[in-house]
Amino acid sequence: MIISSSCVRTFCPRLPSSSKKRALRTAALVTFTIRRRRLSTACSVSATKSKEKEKVIVVSGPTGAGKSRLAFELAKRLNGEIISADSVQVYRGLDIGSAKPSPGDRQEVPHHLVDILHPSEDYSVGKFYEDARQATRSILDSGRVPVVTGGTGLYLRWLIYGKPDVPKASPDIASEAYSELVDLQNNEDWEAAVQLVVKAGDPKAQFLPANDWYRLRRSLEIIKSSGSPPSAFQVPYDSFRKQCDSSIVDRHDINPSTDVVEEVKSKELDYDFICFFLSSKRVDLYRSIDCRCEDMLSGESYFDTSLQIDHSSLSFQTQIRQFH
Repeated sequence: MIISSSCVRTFCPRLPSSSKKRALRTAALVTFTIRRRRLSTACSVSATKSKEKEKVIVVSGPTGAGKSRLAFELAKRLNGEIISADSVQVYRGLDIGSAKPSPGDRQEVPHHLVDILHPSEDYSVGKFYEDARQATRSILDSGRVPVVTGGTGLYLRWLIYGKPDVPKASPDIASEAYSELVDLQNNEDWEAAVQLVVKAGDPKAQFLPANDWYRLRRSLEIIKSSGSPPSAFQVPYDSFRKQCDSSIVDRHDINPSTDVVEEVKSKELDYDFICFFLSSKRVDLYRSIDCRCEDMLSGESYFDTSLQIDHSSLSFQTQIRQFH
């Protein structure tokens, strides 16, 4: 058996979006692919044999590609537990549009980081990193397999490659940054808020998505804490990407009937991440999303969710604007 302690392996199967039965059959084939590829693909290992790293499965891809179905089947077959990497599923009550696992699925396979917060509470990639790492360690310690799934790319990057060494703001600095921006935020004066942060020392603030108040406030906190903008700090994912650019497979060369495996050396990673990125034709994705939306809006849960949002606090309403 090949020792894979220094590898990140990425599988890119294109899954059909027809019936559930066919999707589950595909999951079984992909499980076999893991076994086959591990035995047949060469992997670079350091001269001194190191202890084989613990394995973590990651399933990602666009909305409607079948991430949840595949993750659920893998978790059942491999005695695993699922860790959600979705920035909306963490909120209780927001079931419409987030495609949360059903109560039956959650009873059959344990799920982590689902329904853990009230909609009025903030949640960041830094908090996800801490929560997901803790859940991963707990699952491994119990002798089970962590299966991470979700479409929030930034969450997955931090989980796999690590978080930037950016200083955490003290309560005083956080309060100061909040005070400088709160009136502008309440007045929805995004442009003025951006200029305030640019003058404070972060010229890249003007490229933030409109109404992303959390990241704008975080930028101001970092400047006040360190005297430098966020871009001054190294991002592990970026440095890793530069290191292995020559190993990246051209997306246009991916054959719909095959799966592609990438193996990349990385001494910094503390787990052996086996990553799936699901892909499908765009028209199939659109059809899948249309069907999902109709299913979600057909029940009473839509009205229950609307009522919960109406009764949420102003801070949550502000978060919602970030998605427009």
